[in-house]
Amino acid sequence: MVNNRLVSGLTITLLILLILLVLSKVPWLATPIVLVWQIVGLPVIIAGVCFYLLNPVVDRLEKRGIGRTWTITGLFVIVAALLVWGIGSLIPMVQKQLTTLITEWPHYWRQVSGTVSLWLQDDRLSGLKSQLDQVNQQLSDSSSTAVSSLAKTTFSSVGSIVSRVASVVVAIVTAPFILFYLLRDGHQLPDHLVKILPIKYRKTTKHLLVEMNRQVSNYVRGQLIVAFFVAVLFYVGFLIVGLKFALLLGMMAGVLNLVPYLGSFLAMIPAVVVAAFMSPWMLVKVLIVFVVEQTVEGRFISPLVLGSSLKIHPLTIIFILLLAGKAFGILGVVLGIPGYAVIRVVATEGFHWYQNFAGGYVEVPPVTEKEANSDEEN
Repeated sequence: MVNNRLVSGLTITLLILLILLVLSKVPWLATPIVLVWQIVGLPVIIAGVCFYLLNPVVDRLEKRGIGRTWTITGLFVIVAALLVWGIGSLIPMVQKQLTTLITEWPHYWRQVSGTVSLWLQDDRLSGLKSQLDQVNQQLSDSSSTAVSSLAKTTFSSVGSIVSRVASVVVAIVTAPFILFYLLRDGHQLPDHLVKILPIKYRKTTKHLLVEMNRQVSNYVRGQLIVAFFVAVLFYVGFLIVGLKFALLLGMMAGVLNLVPYLGSFLAMIPAVVVAAFMSPWMLVKVLIVFVVEQTVEGRFISPLVLGSSLKIHPLTIIFILLLAGKAFGILGVVLGIPGYAVIRVVATEGFHWYQNFAGGYVEVPPVTEKEANSDEEN
């Protein structure tokens, strides 16, 4: 009983769970970790995202004989030039459109909701009309409450706001240094990490780290590239049909597209409201733009960029988004899919180890009649 492999595996699992339970009872042990994460978390995340975008370029140029340091320096110069151009040209336009949209949004919403209410004057739709009025009132009350609470928070916690702004500034300043060393020495990180492990575990652990990195890099890089093309498609489409705030709405669509399956639909809400306020024909044209964008993205961009690297079923993705959003909010929705990919890699490798450890998973071929006769003769 003691030497049984299943019992040994369950005992190890029980001990791990007991250790986690004990650690949960002494939360002060995690205080230093939380403090360190609050300081370095944001710059590490920024540097990590940029690393997954730029590292393939650095690796490819290194294979052609160009040193990593020179390549990284050149990329930094190009990125800095793009940032200067964006700050000088794009940001003022986005700021102007955002200010105008925020100012005019209540008028747009009242106009659209009033038009919809007129359409629902039929007695057969009275129930739907009352529900729409209730939702409209709830949205109005919640927005008023949010604005008032934001104002109170702004005036009552100026120190906290200053502290957060300082943290963001420090993150922006330190992230390029972290990114530089990640690009220069990041490919050697798995080899350095596995040196602390016994020799017999190093190969398996390195394979696990490489596979986790591959899954996360494919997802992050793919989602960012797809989001960029989605923003361009929406911007060009809105510009062609003459929709107001085309640049702002296109950029919103690109950012929200980081949420799989739901981002583009969420991005269409402000576009539909603005279009419905302008004219019914503009609403039709915006819906046509949405259909064209979804077709191009689903048929061409996503398959070419993302491919089937993650191999996650769409229904699984929906469940992950629901669970991660419920548990961790917006951050869970954004990081739920790569987190699931990492957990799946660990679980798959753990199951392969258990297969080799426990045995019984290798199918024994049936004994043929000839082999049986041979055994009887022997």
